[in-house]
Amino acid sequence: MSSLALKAGAAALAAAVCALTAGAQEPRVGAPAPAFTATDSQGKTDALDQFRGKYVVLEWHNQGCPYTRKHYVSGNMQALQKEWTAKGVVWFTVISSAPGQQGYVTASEENDYVAKMHAAPTAVLMDPQGKVGHLYDAKTTPQMFVIDPAGKLIYEGAIDNRPTPDPDDVKGADNYVSDALLAAMAGKPVAMPYTRSYGCSVKYAGE
Repeated sequence: MSSLALKAGAAALAAAVCALTAGAQEPRVGAPAPAFTATDSQGKTDALDQFRGKYVVLEWHNQGCPYTRKHYVSGNMQALQKEWTAKGVVWFTVISSAPGQQGYVTASEENDYVAKMHAAPTAVLMDPQGKVGHLYDAKTTPQMFVIDPAGKLIYEGAIDNRPTPDPDDVKGADNYVSDALLAAMAGKPVAMPYTRSYGCSVKYAGE
C-alpha cells in the first residue's frame, strides 16, 4: 500500500473517531445524562453527581419568552415544581442567556423573579456561558429533561403538547414531564421519551 493511501486511510479513521466522539457528547435518551457543575442564584455550587439516587428535572428558562411566561403566568410551572419536589424530585431551572442577550438576568434579578412568581425549584442554575446548555444541546425555553436515579436521561423535549404562548392552553394539556416521572416511578417505560420542544431560542453568546 502506498504512503499516500496509508495517509488517506489514517485521515478517514481520525475523522470517524472525531465524529463518534462528538456524537457521544450529545445527550441521548437512554444514555447517561451529561455531568455538570454550576453556580445557582444563591451562590451555591450544584453538581449533578451529588443528586445520584434522585430524579432530576432540568427546565430551560427565559423570563421574557412568551412561551415561558405562559407556564408561569398560569401557575403551571410553579405547581409542577411544588408537586414534584414534594415527592423528592430535584428541580433545576436553568438560565443560559448570555450577558447582553435577551433573557439574561443577574442572580439577584432572578431571585426577585422567583419570589414574585412564587416559583419553587430546588435551585436556579446561572449558566451565562452556556456550558450546561451546550452539554444538553438545549435549544428552546422552555425545554425539559428528566434524569432517573441511576443518572440516565429518560425524557427530553417539550413540557406539554400545546405549543402556543396562550396561558389558557395549559388547561387539559398532556404534560410530558409528569407523564415521564409517573411512569418511571411506577417502574414502567416512558411512553414518549422524546418530543420536539417548543418556545423561544436559547440566547447563547454569539448567537
